[in-house]
Amino acid sequence: MYNYKINVSLATIATASVLSALSFSAQAAEWRGWNIHPEGYPNSDALESFAEKVAERTENRIEPRLYHNAVLGDQPDAIEQTRNGALDFANFNMGPMGPIVKETNVLSLPFLFNNREHMYEVMDGEIGDRFAAALEDEGLVALSWFESGARSLYNTERPVETPEDVEGLKIRVMNNDLYVEMIEAMGGNATPMSYGEVYQSLKTGVLDGAENNFPSFESSNHYEVSQYYSLTEHLIIPECLCVAKSTWDSLSEEYKTIVEEEALAAAELQRELWSEGSKESRKIVEEAGVAINEVEDKQVFQDMMQPLYDAFIEENPDLESLITDIRETI
Repeated sequence: MYNYKINVSLATIATASVLSALSFSAQAAEWRGWNIHPEGYPNSDALESFAEKVAERTENRIEPRLYHNAVLGDQPDAIEQTRNGALDFANFNMGPMGPIVKETNVLSLPFLFNNREHMYEVMDGEIGDRFAAALEDEGLVALSWFESGARSLYNTERPVETPEDVEGLKIRVMNNDLYVEMIEAMGGNATPMSYGEVYQSLKTGVLDGAENNFPSFESSNHYEVSQYYSLTEHLIIPECLCVAKSTWDSLSEEYKTIVEEEALAAAELQRELWSEGSKESRKIVEEAGVAINEVEDKQVFQDMMQPLYDAFIEENPDLESLITDIRETI
């Protein structure tokens, strides 16, 4: 006998399953990713790889799409969009994250890390997990850590080998009190300025110098008007590959594993590409005649920053242990 009720019920279940799968697929296809960098940049290539691998391993049930060049807004806007779920994932620098996640202000302290390898050791371990927990409390799930190079001083006057070599120099810095205080502690004149104005200011003498990593120094053509690049490596600020917490919480455990694994793989790729790009940029500026010098004793720079650290800790006593743990990580 034909059991109409059973067959209708089975058909209903099947239809619901199909609609559910289609609904999930449609939702996943709407994953939107924010990136401040242009196509071809190390971060951009790593993010594209992340998107491609996640789509492949989930059979396109998750299909991330990247929007480069900050076309969806600047970083503060993108942070808010990701926190409220309007964006699904993004690559954020920790520098501008401070107003939202105060723990990340620690990462803007000058001479916090001895070198890039020190930063990797910290961020890939338990301390990195503490930063990730703080980010998650504000709606951002940090799955892996990218690098943004080591920022060093360059100028038109002389090599910087000791803090005294900065004395009297007009140095452009990002608009952050910590960076202003860093230059002033060395006797320099800190000048917050739009990045786009730096080249002409160096050329005309409005500025004596600025600070950045090799790829930015080269791609901005600042090496054409600055003869000295000194490897102070005073700022080494990590970046995250972050997913909106609302997006993350909607995933199955299987898909969470896939997304996390590919985020870690993307970080490895980004670091490799960054290292290669930095070497190439260094070669270009050296061949153009820029004098590059290693800074033999960074401890003397770190010691000079102690008043800055003391003021920071006085204002943020709960973050002192985080600073201590980072400095004690070998």
